[in-house]
Amino acid sequence: MSIEVHELVVFPGPDGSAGNPLGVVLHGGTVDAADRQRVAAALNYSETVFVDDPASGAIQIFTPATELPFAGHPTVGTAWLLAREHAPIAALRPPAGTVGVRYEPDVTWVTARPEWTPVFDFRQLPSAADVESHPQPDRGHVYVWAWLDEKAGTVRSRSFPVDLGINEDEATGAAAIALVGLLGRRLEIHQGVGSRLIANPTGDGAVELGGRVAAVRTFAFDGR
Repeated sequence: MSIEVHELVVFPGPDGSAGNPLGVVLHGGTVDAADRQRVAAALNYSETVFVDDPASGAIQIFTPATELPFAGHPTVGTAWLLAREHAPIAALRPPAGTVGVRYEPDVTWVTARPEWTPVFDFRQLPSAADVESHPQPDRGHVYVWAWLDEKAGTVRSRSFPVDLGINEDEATGAAAIALVGLLGRRLEIHQGVGSRLIANPTGDGAVELGGRVAAVRTFAFDGR
């Protein structure tokens, strides 16, 4: 079984570095539902997306260990890829619900609800240096953060979703949505080794999440 996989990087910094790798199978129907978790584990991206219907935006999202009802960088990346390979879309439809989509020249935006995100163990630390030096947890879903500039709303963060099969996530859109839900304000998040995420409250309980996306390669995966 040969599967065409698009590898993207989502939320790279202004210089194009860093960002979170993502695998997207645009022809999701080529992979049986029962095989998707195994394929995602073999690909070993933090998340892999299977697009079941480009027109309606129906998708499934898997980490190497489990399916997610919603995730941030997979929806931003998939929305960008569909616009490039098919046509711009107004919404994606993962199991959690309808995710609004809009496009700017350099930023792709999705709108989702904080209650769709996993339960994060948010830990605010005194400084960015404390975030940098935080040890790798051996369990849980820990997200450490500190203000870089509280007045400007800039944050330094790292994410350790160990229970999802990921030791450290380079850029975690769902956590950005959840943190904006908690704080109720716009944030620019500097995560991992250089990723940038922007998230804004919409005023109706939802959060808009945006960032850059870039294509890395398209390749055939043998399905094993």
